[in-house]
Amino acid sequence: MSRTLWHGVIALLYLFLLAPILVVVIVSFDTRQYLAFPPESLSFGSYAKVFANQTFISAFGRSVVIGLAVGLAAVVIGTLLSMALVRYRFRGREGVNFLILAPFLVPHIVLAVGIMLVLAPMQLLDSYAGIILAHLGITVPYTVRTITMSLMSVDRRVEEAAMVHGATPFAVFRRITLPLIAPGLIAGGVIAFLISFDEATISLFIVSVKVSTLPTEIYNYLEVSTDPQIAALSVLLIAVSVVVVIAVEKLIGLRRAL
Repeated sequence: MSRTLWHGVIALLYLFLLAPILVVVIVSFDTRQYLAFPPESLSFGSYAKVFANQTFISAFGRSVVIGLAVGLAAVVIGTLLSMALVRYRFRGREGVNFLILAPFLVPHIVLAVGIMLVLAPMQLLDSYAGIILAHLGITVPYTVRTITMSLMSVDRRVEEAAMVHGATPFAVFRRITLPLIAPGLIAGGVIAFLISFDEATISLFIVSVKVSTLPTEIYNYLEVSTDPQIAALSVLLIAVSVVVVIAVEKLIGLRRAL
């Protein structure tokens, strides 16, 4: 296959993958009060409505707060688990590793029902604590993977040299190990934040009114209305995700971190 033909195939594949997003972007500028393609005429009216919708603005703020809390907690938990799995050998290690990866294998709808049944007796449904715990269940596996890969790339001889010269284990971790695995920590935290910010399936089972997130508010809005305002909001959310990923790539380089 010639290089030109191969590049053409790759371009078609990218176009196929990006086509739904391109359609949403175009529809978000439509002036009609219902979703349709192609648009009749173009304007920024739907974007103005999004910024004037206090329900979406409040839900966005809650999603950011929850996402930041989940990202920070997932990094702390992921670091402790990664240190245990990489640096120590103990009975049941393989079982722990499997349990950490189990959320990758289970559909989110099944996880949502299970998490709801666990949180309900604890009276944590529709609470910040409940939704953070629920999101940790699906984000910790990602932080463990990224931090584990960073830990495995650390040269143990550097840590051992510091301990030989009198550094305590905590000082070695704080002054040497932590800076070396910082790219993995940041990447894991960003991934956890984005997953939490975008999670809808599990959130629908956990929250209702007091702690409703932006994805759940979008779902509730779609039950009663389908207009370009939803398309505009979707474009804004895509833009937020892209900006975050680009910022991390510029700061630490996602390829190096992962």
